[in-house]
Amino acid sequence: MRAPGLATIALLAAACGNATPAATATPSPSPTATATAVATVTASPACDSAAVVNGWPLVERLTQLIVVPAIDGHITALYQTISAGAGGVLLLGSPGADFHQQITIAQRLAAVPPMIMVDQEGGGVQRLGAQVQSLPWPRQMAQTMTATAVESAAASLGAQMHALGVTADLAPVLDVDGGAGPNERNPDGSRSFSAEPATASTYGLAFASGLRKSGVLPVVKHFPGLGGSNANTDYSPASTLPLATLQTTGLPPFRAAISAGLPAVMVANATVPGLTTGPASLSSAAISDLLRRQLSFTGLVMTDSLSAGAITAAGLSLPDATVAAIAAGADMVLFGSTLTAAETALLSPDKVTESVLSMVQALTTAVESGRLPTSRVTDAVLHVLAAKNRSLC
Repeated sequence: MRAPGLATIALLAAACGNATPAATATPSPSPTATATAVATVTASPACDSAAVVNGWPLVERLTQLIVVPAIDGHITALYQTISAGAGGVLLLGSPGADFHQQITIAQRLAAVPPMIMVDQEGGGVQRLGAQVQSLPWPRQMAQTMTATAVESAAASLGAQMHALGVTADLAPVLDVDGGAGPNERNPDGSRSFSAEPATASTYGLAFASGLRKSGVLPVVKHFPGLGGSNANTDYSPASTLPLATLQTTGLPPFRAAISAGLPAVMVANATVPGLTTGPASLSSAAISDLLRRQLSFTGLVMTDSLSAGAITAAGLSLPDATVAAIAAGADMVLFGSTLTAAETALLSPDKVTESVLSMVQALTTAVESGRLPTSRVTDAVLHVLAAKNRSLC
């Protein structure tokens, strides 16, 4: 493994102690990240993508698997971490007036730009506020609109998101749920299109199709289905319905999404009776076996927040959960994304940078010890790059 990757760790470590840059600053791209990544995108047409990725310093491969949360549009304060090669940036809270400019700068900081992500589902989960058009809760959409109308509305929304520089939407929710919520007991409620699997499939895929038509990557969630779960994983441990029940309730929308070629799936933090003994997001049975092997999904696998209540209640630190998730088959990890009080406390720029550093260090140790195979890291990076439409050859 090449030593220059240590420069990226040094950059992250230095960022922990740096003052927040002024909002008008336009920093230069990281020389380490840029030098390696540029070589990858100018490779011969006959190149081996895995071999190219394996030529990157290890730390740069690992950083590509991490999504950095940015609260209230404060992307500027995370520029150094982004320039170190973060795979994505997740916008949380309310965006600032200049966040489009900040996104534009962020996407220029590395030769492989980060995905710019947001939760824009409709109803009460619309992080971009007045910057884009508002849509009803998914349940209301399914009750009052045709699937064609939903696809059209999502396409219009996606065009506005794309114009702002947002490249991925952590939506639609494909969970099959008819209960009240969302609340501390039920993560879904009105976020679900329907309590009927066929309706949830039809409307969820229509929403995703509209986003894709506008160049925004849809991330369907929360595999293998949170509808009917006994608690909200944002706050506490939770179990889904048993796997045998999910086969005819929660899983059909995800099967439909995979058949339709949708490119990205988010895995839930709930335990799945009959499949996992802990959070699905950390389970090879859920990701590598059920999602990859049995359902033949070949796209990007993303976790739900690894600093959520269900993860911390399992006794796992964020770095340990990160290693477990990647080893289980996830390609990208999220943290700090639920906006609960516990997770919001993690979102200051210094804490975000410290978290990323600790995650990269834990992954590095796991690779060097043999716990995390380099082949699994390479596979994950290739899925991330494919989701970004970045060709190495």
